[in-house]
This record gives sequence, C-alpha cells and structure tokens, in this order.
Amino acid sequence: MKQPFGRTRAILTVLVASAVLTGGGLAGGARATAAGDTLRQVADAPVAPGVEYEEFLTAVPRGIAHGHLLTVDLDDPRVTVDLLYPGAVAARSPVSELAAERGAVGAVNGDFFNISEGQHPGVEPTGSSDGPAISAGRRLKAAVPDGQRFGPVMPPGATTEDVLGIGYDHRARLDRLSLRGTVRTTEGPLPLRGLNQYALPVDGIGEYTELWGPASRVRATCGTDTDRAAPCSTETAEVTVRRGRVAALADRPGAGGIEAGDVVLVGREEGARQLRRLHLGDPVEVSERLVGEGPVPLRFAVGGFPVVRDARPVDGLDDGAATVRTAVGIGDGGRMLYLMALDGTHGEPGMTVRELGELMSRLGSQDAVDLDGGGSSTLVTRDPFSQEVTVRNHPSGGAERPVPNAVGVFSFG
Repeated sequence: MKQPFGRTRAILTVLVASAVLTGGGLAGGARATAAGDTLRQVADAPVAPGVEYEEFLTAVPRGIAHGHLLTVDLDDPRVTVDLLYPGAVAARSPVSELAAERGAVGAVNGDFFNISEGQHPGVEPTGSSDGPAISAGRRLKAAVPDGQRFGPVMPPGATTEDVLGIGYDHRARLDRLSLRGTVRTTEGPLPLRGLNQYALPVDGIGEYTELWGPASRVRATCGTDTDRAAPCSTETAEVTVRRGRVAALADRPGAGGIEAGDVVLVGREEGARQLRRLHLGDPVEVSERLVGEGPVPLRFAVGGFPVVRDARPVDGLDDGAATVRTAVGIGDGGRMLYLMALDGTHGEPGMTVRELGELMSRLGSQDAVDLDGGGSSTLVTRDPFSQEVTVRNHPSGGAERPVPNAVGVFSFG
C-alpha cells in the first residue's frame, strides 16, 4: 500500500488554505455556494473510466476544511459499486486492504460498528456494523435495534434500517431494509428477529451463519432495545441446526466458526424459552429476507442515516460536535455517486453532521447518508499504472483504522 501525501503536498495544502483565508488566488476550479463561500478545488485526477478523484477546500465557522471526493458515474457500463468486507460480518480490515484484495479502483469506509464494550465486562466487541449489509446481492446481516447502535445522534425519523443502496437497475437510492424471517418447528412458527447482528431485540431469536465468522455471539444478548449499556441477559439459549435438524443445544451463546450450511439460533428472554422447547433431532427450517421499500431489489447496501433528502439537508441534524466525517451522496436521479471523506490532519476543523449535510448538498447530492467518521474516515484510490492503493486522506488516528465494511468502486475499462 502506498502511503498518502508527503511533505510537498502537505505544504501545498497549507499554502492553498492560506490563500483562501486571505482572499488570494487559487489554481483549480471554484464552485459558489448558497452561503456565499466556495468549494475550491486543490487537485483532481481521473482514476479509471467513469471515476474521478478531487481534493477540495471549503470554509466552516472554525476554519478551512479539507475534503477528498470520488465522483462515480453509474451510467458508465464499465462501472460498478459493491460492499467490501473482510470475509466475515464480525471482522475488520483497513479500507486499503479491502480495496486491494477485491481490485477496487477506489473506496471509502462504511457503516458505524460495535467498536467498544467497556460497559459489559468480559464481553469483547465484535467489530460488526450497525445496519443492514448486502454484497453482490448476498444478504450479510440485518440491523441492530436503534438503541444499540454506535455513532452520532440520528435525526428524527431515521433508523438503523436506513441504507444507501444500488439496485439491479444500476441506480442508487436511499432505502430501508427490514428483516422478515421465520423459524419453523413442529410446535409452530417462531418469528426471526435477527441475522448476523451483534445485538438482538429483547425476547428475540437471531440467526447466525458462516458469514458471521468466529467471533463470540454473547454480545447479541447484551443491552436492550433502548439502552446499549444495559446488562447482558441472564436468560439465553443457543441451538445449532444442521441439515434441517437440531444438532446441538446450549444454555449460552458460543463462539467459533460456523460450518457452511449450518445455522445457529440464539435466543434471549422469551426467545430463549421458545428455543429450549426444541430437542436433538427435531426438524427446524429457517427462512429470512431483507425487504426494502423500493421497486427494485438492492444488489448492494450499506447502513447509514440520511443527511440530505431532495437536495436539502435533513431537518434535525446535529450541529454540536465537529469531527472528521465520511458520507456518500446520490445525484442525477441515481446515476451519480459522490464518495467523500474529510482529511484528519491534526488541527483540521472537521464538520458537524449539519455542516456535512450542507456540504453534500453543495457537491450535487439529491440524497446522502452519513457513514462512520473520526478515526474510521478513509478514502483510497488505486493508481492506474502501478496498481498500488493509496490512502488519499490523513486518517485522524495517524494510521488506518480497521473497519467492518467499505463502499468499493470498480471500473472495468
């Protein structure tokens, strides 16, 4: 992996920012905004057919923010977008590694995730994301309850089920993916309330597959629908289903990889009581799907809450905390994507969620979502000649943070 920038580019950025503050000239384009300030282009370069990279500067009340932008033309038949992940839902890798392994020409980090567990002694964070995830049409996971999520305060009406997705029609859109599933037993059907997620609803039953990975499933029974820090449930059960029949029973969720084709059911409270009625050898059938609100099924989806709708910032966005941000916007009726990450160099002013919504609207987004920020914010591109993946922004922690997923851009030109 090629490291970002260097001393020359760092000095150039400082000089350009100084020019903006003093009203001096600036090479490159400038776009006027409704507020009277400008988005000033520092540099731009084609990455691949249908994909372009741009650096820009923009004023915020605390100073000059430095951003990195990938513009993706979904109308170009050579271009596709997909979710990158490290082979398991409960696992993490740096964005640059995820992009290099899949051959992506560009990528930004994805959803917020279960990053810490200080409130549950002895329980390790899973690294699994908050929201639904679909990669290449494959359902990876469903959303945790709203009260269990990590990340900034969502605006009114938003939920962990909110996603940015691209349908089989090659058009991007905001959507909401709900889990619909059933566990069929000889005593009758049971509702399925989870799929490969780090937190289950109270009284619920969740399904875990080989896609979950080897991480412990204990975290799924901790907290409540409204309080992430609530104690872990003392009433739990786990059932392993193999070839359509109960193969193992346990009182507590386990850990370790799940064999291909097996299903592990985890229950808490009433869900646990229902699972305990099963016996070894009982027939069990599990079915599930993620149901969206749009007319075309999604081939790709990543969790994130809306910050722009109908070309305007969403009402009720937080305007308090300013930090490094990542977002993805949709333009031109779903034909364009704008992947944006702020620079995390020490001293950068960052943005509030409200300012992020305003920025994404100015960049041309008709709709946009906020993705994980802070130390997770990472934007990478692949050099068309050397094929090396370069981190374009400076992650605020000084190095890339491993993340559970990323939005990957591919161009086959």
